[in-house]
Amino acid sequence: FLAAEEHKTVEVFDLKTGERIHIIEGFGHPLMMAYLPEQNRLIVTDGGAGAVQLVDCKKYKIIKTIKLGEGVDHGALNPLTKYYYVENGGGPGASTHILSIIDTKSFQHIGDVAGLPGNSNEGMIVDHAGKNLYVNLTGTDEVGVIDMESGRLVSRWALPNAHVAHAIALDEPDHRLFVATRNPARFIVFNTDTTKVVSSLPCVSVNSDMWFDISRKRIYVTGSEMASVFSQRDANHYEHLAEVPTAYRAKSSIFVPELNRLYIAASGKGKPDAKLKLLIYKVQ
Repeated sequence: FLAAEEHKTVEVFDLKTGERIHIIEGFGHPLMMAYLPEQNRLIVTDGGAGAVQLVDCKKYKIIKTIKLGEGVDHGALNPLTKYYYVENGGGPGASTHILSIIDTKSFQHIGDVAGLPGNSNEGMIVDHAGKNLYVNLTGTDEVGVIDMESGRLVSRWALPNAHVAHAIALDEPDHRLFVATRNPARFIVFNTDTTKVVSSLPCVSVNSDMWFDISRKRIYVTGSEMASVFSQRDANHYEHLAEVPTAYRAKSSIFVPELNRLYIAASGKGKPDAKLKLLIYKVQ
């Protein structure tokens, strides 16, 4: 599933062939998504509607809507509780924002994590145990840690001389959190036990997504025109391997380890005659 923001649609692709097989319409500005295999449903954050949309993946239609407010953007799914956390309530001039909690089983808005510092966040990830949510507090140049049981912000880690954090990924076995910033463009590694930075290297700018390839001990950071590839020598030491050419504004991506493929969406936004396309890279 690919959120085509400017087209106001969600595009459905066959991962094996790379062919587009369906177009889901009815969105204002689709952004983040989470697939719910038990229900064969797709939950989509819609910035244009200020809402969260629920899609029936058999009929490829929106079947339910939860209105939230302005600033709906990023989302993260707790794999244990199946709660979906949705950023909203911030925006220009705001000093705080919130995460609305959606119970995906009943598709109900059941609460909020309020008062998060800064007017927005640009990426979140929940550990597989469902204990902690790590969030890029972009407005204050920090990483925040939210305790899932209490729903409270319990820790804030300052970014070292870096701003506008976007991409985020987690290496749970080694207790490491990966963050990529845009200004300057840096790949930063935190020890989640000590909260200290153990590595910082240059990476692609205007980045949006990052993936940890645990079997190959590699990290892929996707941004406009390039994808940065890093090797994890051990938990504290990382090496820049390559800058792989992609396409203009090819920022959003998904890594599918079962297929050894990295899928990157190129929007070409702002470029004359630009066309939406899906780039497929075989990982070796």
